[in-house]
Amino acid sequence: MRKIILGLLLCCSIGSNGQENYPKDAFRSPLDIPLVLAGTFGELRSNHFHSGIDIKTQQRQGLPIYAIGDGTVTRIKISLWGYGKVLYVAHPNGYTSVYGHLQKFAPEIEAYIKKIQYRKRSYEVEVFPDFGEVKVEKGQVIAYGGNTGGSSGPHLHFEIRSSISEKPTNPLLYGLEVRDATDPVLEKIYAYPLSKDAQVNQSGDKVEVKFSRQTDGTFLANRISAMGTIGFGFRGFDRQDLAANKNGIYSVQLIVNGKVYTDYDFETFSFGETRYINTLIDYDHFGTYQRRVQRCFKAPGNRLGIYNTLYNDGKIAVQEGLTYSVVLVLKDLDGNMTKAIIPVTGKKEEIIIPKKERKTDQFLVAKKNNNYDLGGAKVYFPANSFYEDFYIDLQKGNDTVTIHNNKVPVHRNFTITFDVAKYSAEDRKKLFIARLDKNGEPNYASTYKRGDTFTTRTRNLGTYTLARDTIAPKIRAKNFKEKQWLNNYSYLSLRISDDISGIKTYSATLNGDWILMEYEPKTRTLTYNFDDKILDQTKCELKVLVTDNVGNETAFEGIFYRK
Repeated sequence: MRKIILGLLLCCSIGSNGQENYPKDAFRSPLDIPLVLAGTFGELRSNHFHSGIDIKTQQRQGLPIYAIGDGTVTRIKISLWGYGKVLYVAHPNGYTSVYGHLQKFAPEIEAYIKKIQYRKRSYEVEVFPDFGEVKVEKGQVIAYGGNTGGSSGPHLHFEIRSSISEKPTNPLLYGLEVRDATDPVLEKIYAYPLSKDAQVNQSGDKVEVKFSRQTDGTFLANRISAMGTIGFGFRGFDRQDLAANKNGIYSVQLIVNGKVYTDYDFETFSFGETRYINTLIDYDHFGTYQRRVQRCFKAPGNRLGIYNTLYNDGKIAVQEGLTYSVVLVLKDLDGNMTKAIIPVTGKKEEIIIPKKERKTDQFLVAKKNNNYDLGGAKVYFPANSFYEDFYIDLQKGNDTVTIHNNKVPVHRNFTITFDVAKYSAEDRKKLFIARLDKNGEPNYASTYKRGDTFTTRTRNLGTYTLARDTIAPKIRAKNFKEKQWLNNYSYLSLRISDDISGIKTYSATLNGDWILMEYEPKTRTLTYNFDDKILDQTKCELKVLVTDNVGNETAFEGIFYRK
């Protein structure tokens, strides 16, 4: 946190090498209902590891959220995406608890943040109260569960972090009770030939390894023949007892002839390394099938610090005539375990299925800056934009260019610059850079306009084009009609939408005064709470102005009555 009194915290640093270092009785649960998880710590998400646990709130909003311990609010943020409405509380023992996707804050905190929103005339705000300015006590209601931000259903996103390093740790290490007597589920096993001329079952490319359950509950894979350096990966998930959600697995081990080659778990990780998740998973597989395969070997560019043991980068050097017993072990925090035994025989055979490798005219060296001229656009990749070297597929064009595909992960932002000199100044006002989705529909990419060029910075490969938007946003009243009496209404609601470039800004006034309207992009709804302002006029004039990302705007005016 930015405003933590470090002297209070230095004597309470967090241990990182053993679960026994985490206090098991210092905190209470953030909810007064049995904890049922929709997501676990370290779970594999798009470009990041999940930094907390997602707690189900019985498919409804408004459940009280409690401070897990005495502390002070150090950060409040309200945003359209991400955690939505989120609260950060620093505790005297060196930890910070985080509560995300909230519906609203407790009255005192709600009043505090709304003053700031009205002063800044903005729904989206981020503030860092002075240490001790907003104190809370253990068991105090601090908020109510919701569905704001990037949430896809009502739940509480809950984290526990170090107040000093800000590293998140697994909240289940602090004594929170979640019923779990269910073993992790192993769905698929894959073997990877890694060295030159390596092969598995006469294939130079990745192969799926079949396996079956034994009477003792373990899995036994079909014996494979291999030669050279190989590695293994798997697809799987974990479940707790009271939910059907496919959650993340806590611990993974790969053991070869009794020696631990790979051992990693999700006790903690750093936000600075979380994007390296794209080196842990088989990203080509993910781009093709939208399924995440975790690799039990360290791939190029992998800088993750989650490994407890990593012998020979988790890679197995298979020699002819030798046999290997490879054991894959998946565990959860309660000790439930799934084990698969993979017998391997070193045998040199003819490679019938060669390794798939598509070569193009452009070979990209990841550690160097790379510039490409695609005709109507130029693309610049700074050094280390990618994790490893590869043949990049580039397609030139005038207003549309293709920059490889979604099977290669990008670590750093790269730049695409379009030449718009052929367009008039008036035409340029309605143009923007868009990335085409799989259906060919344009998605707005933040476009910086300067002179004869349009530029965007992104970490998404794919097809980009210059798109045009001449259609203004739409606004309509949702829960009221023109000149309607609204005495018994607690809020106003409008629906706003934009079909092409998307909503950029909105503002509203009531009888000439700015009012706070909460925007929920998932439902395209603007909402004004009448409790925010005591109306001193019976006749109320509402004005709403909505602007899209190229400057098209629509004004809404309406009259209603209330006393």
